[in-house]
This record gives sequence, C-alpha cells and structure tokens, in this order.
Amino acid sequence: MPDLLGVTNPVPGHNDSNVNRNIPVSPGDTRIQNAPDPSRVSRPDNRTERQDAGDSGGSQALRYDSNFAAFLQRMANTPELRESLSVIFSMYEGKVVSSGIEEGLAGEMGALLNMLHMDEGQLGKFLLSQMANGNRFGGALFALLREAFASSNSEAIRNSILQFLKKYGDYSSTAHLQNNLLRGLTRLTRAIPASYGSQLLPMVSQLEQLLNAGDRAGALKLLQGSILPFLSSYTSKTNDMGLSRTLISMLALDISRYENGSEDSLLQAFHQLTASPGLREKLGGLSDEALLRLLDSTSFAKAADGDRFAAQLTQAAQRALQGGAGNEVQEAFRNIVSAFLVNESVHMPLNHILLPLEWEGKMVFSEMWVDPDAEENLKRGRRGQPNTLRFLFKMDIQDLGFFDMVLTSQGEKVDIQVFCPEKVAPFSQLVQGELTRILTDNGLSANVIQVQQMARPLTISGVFPKIFEGENSINVKI
Repeated sequence: MPDLLGVTNPVPGHNDSNVNRNIPVSPGDTRIQNAPDPSRVSRPDNRTERQDAGDSGGSQALRYDSNFAAFLQRMANTPELRESLSVIFSMYEGKVVSSGIEEGLAGEMGALLNMLHMDEGQLGKFLLSQMANGNRFGGALFALLREAFASSNSEAIRNSILQFLKKYGDYSSTAHLQNNLLRGLTRLTRAIPASYGSQLLPMVSQLEQLLNAGDRAGALKLLQGSILPFLSSYTSKTNDMGLSRTLISMLALDISRYENGSEDSLLQAFHQLTASPGLREKLGGLSDEALLRLLDSTSFAKAADGDRFAAQLTQAAQRALQGGAGNEVQEAFRNIVSAFLVNESVHMPLNHILLPLEWEGKMVFSEMWVDPDAEENLKRGRRGQPNTLRFLFKMDIQDLGFFDMVLTSQGEKVDIQVFCPEKVAPFSQLVQGELTRILTDNGLSANVIQVQQMARPLTISGVFPKIFEGENSINVKI
C-alpha cells in the first residue's frame, strides 16, 4: 500500500509510479479484457457488457444488455421451420419403415402426411383453425376489454383488466398444467433416491385420480398440504442441488398457476372488473354462468380441441426424440421443436402460423407472421379509420423456389409486395395480374401490387419495425 501511494523513496532508475502513469489507455485493444474506457462505466468482471446484433465477428454469445435483443438474435440463429419440415416430409413420403425408424413412428408420419393433402376449401379451414388456435384472446369480450384498456386513463381499471387476462390464461391452460404436474412429479420420482421416490409415487397416483375426477380443490390440497412439504423436507435433509431442485421449482410454478386458474379465482377477477361503472355498463350484466359458457365456447377453446395436425406432429416429435428414429430424423425434430419454442415466445408481439401442405401435387412449406394492429389506431386516436393489418408470408414451393410476400390491408384496400426466385421473375407481370384478379374477385381493392426478384430474404424485424419499440416488447435486464 505505501508503494502504491508513492510515499516511500523510489529506487533510482525504477520509478513504478511514473511507469504506471505512462501506460496508455487502450479500450480498443482486443488483447485486454475490460479495458478502461473514459466514455462509459465498465463492469467489475471480465464479461463484455454488450454484443451488438451487427457484430461483424458473428459472435454467438448471448447479449447482456437486453433480453429482447438476445431473443431476436436467437430467433435469427434458429433454423427455419420449413427447412426441417421439408426434411421430415420428404423423408417419410412414400415410406413405411426405413432404417432407424420404428414402425409406429412411420405410421404417425403417414397420418400426418395425409392431413397435408388439401383443396381450396380445406386450406381455408386449416388456416382459420391455425389462426384461432394461436389467438387465445379473440372474440367480442376480449375486443371490448382491449378497447377499454386502450381508452382508459385509470391505472386501477387497467390493472384489473390485466389481472383478469392473466387468470383467464391460466384457466384456459388447465389441461396443460395438469399434464405438467403429473409429468414433473413422475420425473421427480426417478430423480430422487428410491427410498424417497417410493414414498412420493403413491401421492402422484392419488393426484392423478383427483385430476381425472375434476376435483381441483382436492388436488390443490394434496399438492400444497402433502407433496410440497414432503419435497421441502427431502431438500432440507439431503441438500440435493441437482435435477430435483429444478423440477421442484418448475412444479411450484405450475401449482401456483393451477391455483390461479380456478373458476373461483377467475370469477373473482371478473367481479373486480364489473366493480367499475364504465365496464359494468359495457359488459351488460354478464352473469358468472354466462361468462364461463362464453369462455369455454371461444374459437380458441374449440380449435385447441380439434387441432389434429399439431397433436399429430407433437406425438411424432415425442416418439422420435425418445429414440424412435435415426439421428437425422431426431435432429430435424429438434430443430422443429426449437423453432416452435422461439417463435411462440412471449417476447414476440406477433401471431405466427405454420402452413405445411401439398397443393396440386407440390409440397408447400409456409410461415405466416401477422401483426393484427399494425398502426395501433386506438392509441393514436384515429378510431374512424379501418384498422391496418400486416402479413409476412415466407413460402418454399417445390420446384419453384422461395418466396417472400408482404401484404398490408386497411379496410378493403390492399397492398402486396412479392419477392420471387429468379426462375419466376420473367413472369412478374402475369403474377401481378393474377393477384389483382384474386383481390377483385373477393371484393377487395388492389392499391399497390409489386412483384420483383428477391435480392435477399426479408427479416421479421424489417417488416415489423415496431417490435423494437419498448412499449411493444419485453426488454428486461436481469
């Protein structure tokens, strides 16, 4: 310490203080980690504070300045669904059993392939089902709440609306949460020592009986009164910090959501809504029984029950990833599942729809991204104008190539931009004329129609720039 303060007599010809003062500050020197930079405050560790999305080095490191930017980076690095789907469907088309593939998996894929044979009418139904299944908050009730939230200046009313939507989200996820509870507890019985697992197993069987009987109160009593205390005692005795710790944390979250999504909890939040005179008038004296019937008959609830394609794809992926297929098939399914998880993330304020199908003997793999409120008319006070919708289609058509299409509609006016492969570019005028005819035949007005050769694929952030706005995205720093 005395030497650092410079209070001792310096050694002739070796003045450390002068040497230290002459060392240049080099914030751009890549050999030095966490070099001092007078223009910013550095972290106390050796971790880089930020990696820009446009890093020329192509760094795959996670960003630390923004969860949302890290999500966008991960989404950009995730293989696109159509590529993995094309591998899966081309591999199974016309096959029953092949090396590394179990017969059951091939049968499931055969059933999945049969769903892809569609005519014009079936395609419309499939598209509507996908849209309904991807929109939990659709219908007159949620439209009314959405308008009330946008127009209200009362923080209490806005919080009440958000609380009701949160409880409805858990209420509508009841079946999913029940499966999570049983699946997580079953994994726990295998993750903890057999002496403890044998004690937990009867409680899991009892829970399954209660869930099958629809006894939510009994299931919660068993979970909170017996299962959680047992697991807490196990953790305190063994100090197990392995897989069981993660499974118990996930179990606690699912139990909390399961309790939050009960009918009583949902109705309590609804009563809080109707306590506001303005909302009570708009809701028109909706009774508790009528509310429950309305929520159970929404297009989302019906679509979730009848979405055979998603159920079949999930079942095939589960069988493949559990060892029922070869390495190539497993890798393709991993890419599909990863893409689903990223694309359906809560970070993304867009609807995402998957459309794999066989059309007139050609395989078509398409993704559609939808911004249902591109101009946010309610917030901007232009309620007299029709709402603006924006669609991004990414299509890979067998023997034709890859297409990008951006469609923007406001009322009956429609703008379309098509970016096509090189082999289709000479027919741009023909495609433009056909698009105009299709719009006219369906009672729409073609405003601007452009068809041109694709230079590079469009990015989601380029078509929907508002996802970078703080008020439209989740941008939490931990």
